Amino acid sequence: MIDFSAIISTTDRYNFHSHTQYCDGRATMEEMVKAAVADGFEHWGFSPHSPVPIESPCNMSHDSVKAYLDEVTRLKEVYGDRISLYASMEIDYLGAEWGPSNPYFDNLPLDYRIGSVHFVPSADGLIDVDGSEATFIKKMERYFNNDIHYVVNSFYDESIKMVEAGGFDIIGHFDKIGRNAAAFKPGIESESWYIRRVNDLIDAIIERGPAVEINTKAWNDVRRLFPRVDYLPRLFDAGITVMVNSDAHYPDKVDAGRATGLKVLNRLEETSINSNISCQ
Repeated sequence: MIDFSAIISTTDRYNFHSHTQYCDGRATMEEMVKAAVADGFEHWGFSPHSPVPIESPCNMSHDSVKAYLDEVTRLKEVYGDRISLYASMEIDYLGAEWGPSNPYFDNLPLDYRIGSVHFVPSADGLIDVDGSEATFIKKMERYFNNDIHYVVNSFYDESIKMVEAGGFDIIGHFDKIGRNAAAFKPGIESESWYIRRVNDLIDAIIERGPAVEINTKAWNDVRRLFPRVDYLPRLFDAGITVMVNSDAHYPDKVDAGRATGLKVLNRLEETSINSNISCQ
């Protein structure tokens, strides 16, 4: 396993969440590496959306896994003197039968794993609730009878189950449902029951200890970080490793929003240091 805390403590030129041509990435892996090298990155992790046992246009196929891993090996040979490259997957949790803890992933030479929830169950099967706000609102009517409480509770229930099952090193954008939920029902993230569900998940993360990312993908477009900044102090003070990832899908976005995420992380570190000093 990678010692993320050691890397984060010595450099901020890292990114452990990015996508490839084998999933919904919009460029080749080599184009992404070239952009990362040009931008001064020292560490870069590939994390295509994992294969899943359902139809999903955003996920890589089982048949493409070998090609993906072979490409990581080739790129390490070509660019290894300029940047450290890592093979990973962003693994979807789909319930007890499929997720980061599935033995399938134990047999893959992955340097680390990201665990994420994008799908929630409905009467019509698993539904991706991670798309655009407009698409989400349409799905709310079609699949969920506009029951936003059900969707939010299901997202956090599934996330907690994923954390309890383990098998991953970083939890991806753990409150991302908040963006679409707030588009459907403005103000929902300030409601006590919603805040309680996020804190239920934070409790599980603190107990199990996976690293948490400040995901900056949406910052430049909608000024939104995942998770919301006000949830981070609990995690940081509990000793959870917090990193900043751009979740890049395009070469020109390898560093998108990370400056803001790094400022947030620096403030957390300073607050923790000052708190420790004041208590002595």
